[in-house]
Amino acid sequence: MGKKISDRVTWVGKTDWELTHFHGDELSTFDGSSYNSYLVRGDAKTVLIDTVWLPYDKEFVQRLKDEIDLKEISAIIMNHNEIDHSGALPELLREIPGVPIYCTKKGEAIMRGHYHQDWNYVNVKTGDKLDIGGTILTFIEAPMLHWPDTMFTYMDSESILFSNDAFGQHFASESLYADESDLCSVMYEAEKYYTNIINPYSPMVTRKIKEILGMSLDVKMIAPSHGVIWRHDPMMIVKKYLEWADAYQENRITIVYDTMWNSTRKMAEAIADGISEADPSVAVRIMNASKDDKNDILTEVFRSKAVLFGCPTINYGLSFAIGGLLEMARGLRFKNKKAAAFGSYGWSGDSVKLLSEHLAQAGFKVVNEGIKEIWIPDEGALARCRNFGRDFVAQIASE
Repeated sequence: MGKKISDRVTWVGKTDWELTHFHGDELSTFDGSSYNSYLVRGDAKTVLIDTVWLPYDKEFVQRLKDEIDLKEISAIIMNHNEIDHSGALPELLREIPGVPIYCTKKGEAIMRGHYHQDWNYVNVKTGDKLDIGGTILTFIEAPMLHWPDTMFTYMDSESILFSNDAFGQHFASESLYADESDLCSVMYEAEKYYTNIINPYSPMVTRKIKEILGMSLDVKMIAPSHGVIWRHDPMMIVKKYLEWADAYQENRITIVYDTMWNSTRKMAEAIADGISEADPSVAVRIMNASKDDKNDILTEVFRSKAVLFGCPTINYGLSFAIGGLLEMARGLRFKNKKAAAFGSYGWSGDSVKLLSEHLAQAGFKVVNEGIKEIWIPDEGALARCRNFGRDFVAQIASE
């Protein structure tokens, strides 16, 4: 059975405790996730907002049958049509063919591209409304938060904003609500989600939130399509999004390295010592690109005002782990972050130059030519790395 979140709204989604990776292998989800679907009952009509991921389609439809006679569903609202939200539609529409599907014009195009079905699409845009009796649902287009088809749905009688991916987290919980969960874990997963999914579209985030705030909606609850629901001070997560969208940074420097025989690791640790000596107030985090989770590393990069990437020269190039991270960072479009490179080598020594080039291509402000040391660094080399760390602090302050 579903779980009531208000007099008129029942959660009918799926909690996925076992999920560890998402978007193929692109995103780690070590706290699991949920696919939140909501049944909204009006006096005249009942509508379903979003469905669940494809592997759970039959289970979803059966649980819907336990909650309601499917023929009572008058409409389906699809706020976003990625398969983790629309995957159960084919199974559901085999039971109730012809039910209108409210979505944006681009949402229809995506569903046609995914499922190749001529369903009963009803295109909506910002300001369009659906009166279901005793409550009105208002549609708000939110393109690129995080797909072109995304929209929000606002329910006036309950003051609920159904926000789909925005304000969500990959977080499985026995409770539906943020205030009944480990809030530190929830906020970390929300920030990790923003970093790895939403950050490339930060300018659109700022514009859309300001537009919604200008609509003067009374929002008492934000119900996303992943993770927990925000009901205690729901605008808190909205304010965090505005902070995160504004070239976010903390007084933090992250050092990311890969290493073959620990030479580059020793350089990373010496550079970190130099940074801390020059500025004890700055938080320094050292992370191994081959051993630490890539999405957690990128979340630390997102938090940081500056980063250092280090790698030994391998076959005249970079290691697989560092190269992949830099490609991901390029796509995430971090803003207002400074950087430098370091690495060890045996003969060609190309990695530092390549790292600097890749960092610049990813949008980082590279503040120096980097530092490289041959073979295993001795005390002199480590002293140079500590000096490099101290100089880096001065350089990022003066830029």
